[in-house]
This record gives sequence, C-alpha cells and structure tokens, in this order.
Amino acid sequence: MSTKRTALVTGASRGIGLAIAERLTADGFRVALVGRGGDALTEAAARLAGVAVSADLGDRPSVASLLEQVARSVGHVDVLVNNAGVSGSAPYDRTDDASWDRMMEINVHAPFALCRSLIPPMVKAGWGRVINVASNAGRSGYAYTSAYCASKHALVGLTRALAAELARTPVTVNAVCPGWVRTDMSADAVRRIADKTKRSESEAEAELAKMSPQRRLLEAAEVAHVCAMLCADDARGLHGQSIVLDGGQLMA
Repeated sequence: MSTKRTALVTGASRGIGLAIAERLTADGFRVALVGRGGDALTEAAARLAGVAVSADLGDRPSVASLLEQVARSVGHVDVLVNNAGVSGSAPYDRTDDASWDRMMEINVHAPFALCRSLIPPMVKAGWGRVINVASNAGRSGYAYTSAYCASKHALVGLTRALAAELARTPVTVNAVCPGWVRTDMSADAVRRIADKTKRSESEAEAELAKMSPQRRLLEAAEVAHVCAMLCADDARGLHGQSIVLDGGQLMA
C-alpha cells in the first residue's frame, strides 16, 4: 500500500473540487474523488491515478454508503476537503422547504457527517487536515440567497466549533470562503441574470465581476492553491480560520 498521504475531496468531478484534486495530486497526495458518478468522475480519477467514489450527498443513506466505500476502497484519510455544495436564489418568502432542506443537507449535514467519521482516525494517527469550502456568503449576507447564506454561515460555524474542540490535537480545521469563481455554478448564475435582466451573458458576468475590487471572477486554481497551503506541515498554526478569497470584496 502506498505511503502517500490520502486526500478525500467531495464534489471533485468538476470546478473547484476538480482543481483541488489536481493540485493535491501534483503535490504528492493520493486523492479520492467523490461525486455523483458518471464519466466525468471516472475519467478524472483515472487521469489523476486516484479513486472514484460515487455518492449523492443530499441523501443520508448515500452518505452512509459513501463512508462504507471509503473504508473499503480508500482506507485512512489524512485530508478531508468538504467542497461539494449547492446554491440557489429566491426571495426569502418564495424559498420553499425543499430548497432550504436540500441546501442544509448538502452544504452542512454532509460535511458534518464526514467530519464525525473521518476526524477521529486522523487524531489517532497523529496528523490531519480538514478544509471546508464555504463562501464569502458565509461571512456576509446577500439578498435573495437566504438559504444559501444560512447554510454557508452554518459551515463556517461548524468549522470554528470543531477547531475549538480539536485545538490540542494534531488536526487542523479551516474554511475557505471564495467569492465568485469561474465554474459551471457561476455560469448558471450568469445565465439566470441574463434571462431576468435581458442582458447579454458577457454583461451579466461583468456585473458579478464588479462585486470584487479586482473586477474579475476568481479561477478555481486560486482556491486550490489556498487549500494546498493549508495541507502543508508548516500550516499547523492555521486553525479555526475562515479564509476569505474574493479579491478584496470583504476585508476583515
């Protein structure tokens, strides 16, 4: 069996999760890529010489099955990157229970379930890293995204609570809070804005970019860089932080 450290990345078939999986592979980690399955996940895992694990993080039995699959086919996990997430927008009074519940299930409960299962062996092994990919919406409030903002605030709160509990262990827990990143998710948002405002997609994207003082969307590799930094041995002192990565939109 390989002596490489193993990283498990959820939502790893595309976007930010795939960029993180690629970066950690380049940095010498063996990577388990978690996604809903399909060719994209299988091909990414094969290309990175990693392990593909299929799961629907919005379904609790599927999350339980994921943990069983990890125990069988992956083994010990040294780095957990809770990246998978869903977003959506609607006025608060038109946000239905199903939308609220789905966001909480995927954005909060699934990361908690994985932490609850995978952190104790890290503590026992004497080293571990947990990275929760939240959002700058977990540090601020945005209109028409009450469910999303609430879920990302909850993920940041979970990060801080776990960090307090694990401070005297060799495991660090941090959150990364990006602004708009150029991914399929941002492309969907651009299309929605264009449809509602009758603007072109390039004009709609420019509106998103204006939210950042740098007047641009981030690239997924920039988020992956921060995650890789947190995985370094010398990053032990970075603990309980929610690192905002948004070109200066939010300044703490």
